[in-house]
Amino acid sequence: MAKSTESSTPNPADAPKRGLFSRKPKEAKAKKPSRLKQIREVFNMTRRHDPMVPWLMLLVFLGVTAVGFLVGYWLENWVTGLIIGIMLGLLGATLILSRRAERAAFAQIENQPGASGAALGTLRRGWITEEQPVAVNPRTQDAVFRAVGRPGVVLISEGPTQRVKPLVDAERKRLSRILPNVPVHVIESGRGEGQVPISQVAKKMGKMKKELTKLEVNTVSKRIASMGTRLPIPKGIDPYKARPNRGR
Repeated sequence: MAKSTESSTPNPADAPKRGLFSRKPKEAKAKKPSRLKQIREVFNMTRRHDPMVPWLMLLVFLGVTAVGFLVGYWLENWVTGLIIGIMLGLLGATLILSRRAERAAFAQIENQPGASGAALGTLRRGWITEEQPVAVNPRTQDAVFRAVGRPGVVLISEGPTQRVKPLVDAERKRLSRILPNVPVHVIESGRGEGQVPISQVAKKMGKMKKELTKLEVNTVSKRIASMGTRLPIPKGIDPYKARPNRGR
């Protein structure tokens, strides 16, 4: 007589039951890289694009430490002066690394589609930005990004001046119809004549004269949102992939 074969499929009823007051087993979470590992990755990335950064960091560290030691020695407490100097020296070296890392990150994405949108990610609070371009030329991949802040509406163009001009003019005309009393500024990003490097876009926007209140900024943003989206992003433009990675 042939033996009956049992099914290999596990029966849920055979699983061990959890007690009424027992804790639910925790799911494994992906471990985030440690702070030191993040700093090391940022340092290596920066050094590849800026070989002078280790020497600049060392110079700042030694210089600040020496000043702290001399001040402490003059006050007849060189130990405290040295400790404070070392702490301030590490802080100074970290600031040098942060600035150089940001510059290196922008250098990596400068000529990629969506780089201007990535520059908006470094703006300080008070700005309402669009992660996606508001106008795109599918053939040339020229694009226009938009941000709303206290200076008004700022359009950031990406592409040669003459080629991207129709996109900018069309978006400006469109905004003037629904926001007739709101200033509209244009920044041309790039390395051409009259253009602003993407690493300086946020800085330039921060220096603009404030024309709106915080309440008006929200009102303008909602008014623009009521227009809805215009065009889908063509293949090849992905602002998410163009964001600078500064290890933060």
